[in-house]
Amino acid sequence: MSARTGGWFLRPMTTADLAAVQALEQELFPLDAWPPEMFAAELAQPVCRYWVAEQDGAVIGYAGLMCIPPVGDVQTIAVVPEHEGRGIGTALLRTLHEHARGLGADRMMLEVRADNPRAQQLYRRHGYEQIHVRPRYYRDGGDALVMCRPLGPEGPAEPAGAAGSVPEEDAP
Repeated sequence: MSARTGGWFLRPMTTADLAAVQALEQELFPLDAWPPEMFAAELAQPVCRYWVAEQDGAVIGYAGLMCIPPVGDVQTIAVVPEHEGRGIGTALLRTLHEHARGLGADRMMLEVRADNPRAQQLYRRHGYEQIHVRPRYYRDGGDALVMCRPLGPEGPAEPAGAAGSVPEEDAP
């Protein structure tokens, strides 16, 4: 599956993407970066699915899902700062939701740094609510907010532009 939008597109992550993703991981999350072997191990797990956002042959974002029904878990989501605000994070998150539903999940969970309001705002816009705090969750002692949202017919609908569609600001 690939979703094309104004100059960038989403596609499943492959082992060929690992070097680029790892370089972005180190740049974007220097304190919390996953070790290289962690992404490779995740890609090999049948319960995990990962996607990249690509533009002009370069990875500009990525996201991962672990799904053990009835729960889908956002493992990671990242967008290169110069590409933020173009709907890439939203498209990645909606892709995770769509695939979690397809795998039988009825809710999504995630952890997000308590000191990352931009990410928290993205998740709240998509129906996530804080349900817990994990003190000192991150290596540097930072707290994590645990957030959750229902999926499926009993849960809130996706915001305008359902999963897989092009957000209005990214329409060609």
